[in-house]
Amino acid sequence: MEIYTLNVGQGQFVVVTGAAEAIIIDTYVPLRPATEIVNIKGALAEILRGKNLVGLIVTGFDDDHFNEVGLKIILNKYRPDWIMYPKYFKKTKNADTCFSVIQAFEQQKKFKRISVSLNKDAERFYNKLSNDFSFEIFSPHSADMNSSNNCSLVCKVKEKATGYTYLVTGDTEDDRWDSIVHYFGDSIAADILDAPHHGSKNGISPDAMAFISPHTVLISAGVGNQYGHPDLEAVQIFDKHADKVFQTNCGQGQSLKTVIASSGVNTYKYIPK
Repeated sequence: MEIYTLNVGQGQFVVVTGAAEAIIIDTYVPLRPATEIVNIKGALAEILRGKNLVGLIVTGFDDDHFNEVGLKIILNKYRPDWIMYPKYFKKTKNADTCFSVIQAFEQQKKFKRISVSLNKDAERFYNKLSNDFSFEIFSPHSADMNSSNNCSLVCKVKEKATGYTYLVTGDTEDDRWDSIVHYFGDSIAADILDAPHHGSKNGISPDAMAFISPHTVLISAGVGNQYGHPDLEAVQIFDKHADKVFQTNCGQGQSLKTVIASSGVNTYKYIPK
């Protein structure tokens, strides 16, 4: 499994690749970035060469995760088979625009929408969406959908051939993590953690980190962002429970490539050729 956490500023765009397939998590591409970011089209052309992009996971509907520009690049060029997203919580202009893009794509290709909200009868495991990956859902849950952040999709991506795992978290905050820990406990353990809410101090709890117990935490945040992400308090929690912590807003900004293999977990600065 390889995870590419791309430097797109204060937002998220991640590509996960397996032996033959790939998925993308979130679609943020700013129109007028304040600082230099990765060339998304060039990076995707390199990363997805020889891979079949089977699906797209959108963790939430704020524009730093769900973005028209990135969405059009993905759908028009790589034409995935499905999109997974949390059940809708708050109607916004951004979400309306992005769903219009999806609707237009559906006119061209058969395309599966998977809208997720956990309840007693909801499906949590998706094993047939990909030959390379399976997916386990932990959030959102109807009982805790009290904010757009806590409606974020929390999903464990597992590589079937190796068992390696990557926990996708969106903007989930610590009060929702309390419920996730209560209901799922050790099930949320993962090799790699996508830092919740870009490393916000409200994005993770020590209890949740103890259960996740990742080798590596990957933080997607913009250089000099107005929120001060990642927060020192969150980074201290990550450092206590993980072997390695990396962030995209180091220096002038960097994309990250994380490789999980039998030899171990390694993260490098990724520069498209």
